[in-house]
Amino acid sequence: MSATSAPGRQSLPCAVPDTPLAAAIPGIETCVHCGFCLQACPTYVNLEDENDSPRGRIVLMRAVVEGDLPLDDPTVQTHIDRCLGCRACETACPSGVPYGQLLEATRATLRDVRPTPLIGRVILATFARIAALRVTLAGSRWLRATGVPSLFAGLAGRLGFASAMLASTRLPLPEHDYDFGLAGTRGSVALLEGCVMRGLFARTNRATVRTLRANDYCIAPTGGQVCCGALHAHAGDLDTARALAKRNIEAFERSGADFIGVNAAGCGAMMKEYGHLLANDPAWADRARQLAARVRDVTELLAAAGPRPAAPLPLRVTYDAPCHLLHAQRVVAPPLAVLRAIPELTLLPLTDAEQCCGAAGIYNLVEPATSDAVLAPKLRHIAATGADWVATGNPGCLMQIGAGLRRAHARARTIHPVDLLDVAYAREKQRL
Repeated sequence: MSATSAPGRQSLPCAVPDTPLAAAIPGIETCVHCGFCLQACPTYVNLEDENDSPRGRIVLMRAVVEGDLPLDDPTVQTHIDRCLGCRACETACPSGVPYGQLLEATRATLRDVRPTPLIGRVILATFARIAALRVTLAGSRWLRATGVPSLFAGLAGRLGFASAMLASTRLPLPEHDYDFGLAGTRGSVALLEGCVMRGLFARTNRATVRTLRANDYCIAPTGGQVCCGALHAHAGDLDTARALAKRNIEAFERSGADFIGVNAAGCGAMMKEYGHLLANDPAWADRARQLAARVRDVTELLAAAGPRPAAPLPLRVTYDAPCHLLHAQRVVAPPLAVLRAIPELTLLPLTDAEQCCGAAGIYNLVEPATSDAVLAPKLRHIAATGADWVATGNPGCLMQIGAGLRRAHARARTIHPVDLLDVAYAREKQRL
């Protein structure tokens, strides 16, 4: 049996018919094995194994499709599991290989012969259920308020790292409400509140609303929204990802907003790809594409507005680009425009800012050794900048880098770019 391929190309023989991987054959055939992806790949750079490169993993995918390797081959599972899914290879690839889609299709196919590890199943199940997620995040906030995570952050092992991650979600800057009284003439924005953002970074959500209003957007409240489905799609649970996407499409359609604003890079990348996720569902494909076209990272919206002038903020800041903002969404300049809109803020260049930090959703929990290896050079480069703050626009990156900095006893702390702009706007309002 063969699968349909791109026009003019020879289709691979298919040993795994009627699977997501079979549907991904055209993408596999796009790879010419040139090797441009190698130095862009954090697992290849740190592990120095060709099988842990995008090119090597595509060779494994092809071997499974052609029947040279069985689905339950441990080599395939090991090297596919080790992939961070950062998609830096897509930015480097001259052939346009849709590697992120190939990875999700492969993991979805592998789930038929090997279940997701227990810790991964628990996390994915929690994020798919609103009540369970609310209880979990409420408990996390309570624990954070006790100060215990800060005390445990220095412990060895994953308990110490998890404690440091939770401790890093506290932002030691004052928060002030303000309103510049604008009419919202730039259009309406429905904010994706997000799971971790709503649960542990609620202040950043409030800052997002304030900064958008300060730049003449109006906010359209949106009830009924759920997890974006990114964690599930990356883990190969495409059925749950599609179910969550449909609920969000319904919710944001009801909002009637011009834009869907997202302040978490991973969520934004997922929502911009709802069209691909639901492409084969006739009842949802058009609705998914239309919604995806309205999704914007919050920095895209702010940069489109200028953003408006702010009060000086004399801080030394370095910017680390979230993978799913830079490589998946190809959003490069807007976060820097937001930071440069703040007078007296010194923006310090960060070596390898485009390299993954090792968070990658739940990757740091299921592949801790590789995650640590990827994080280590990031921390060294941050230390070399001498920055007080590391700005990055994704909760996983904020927590991963934040935990690493705490455990290294570094001076720098992590912060979302919008939080810095929010503080500058609050000071500007006080001066008026």
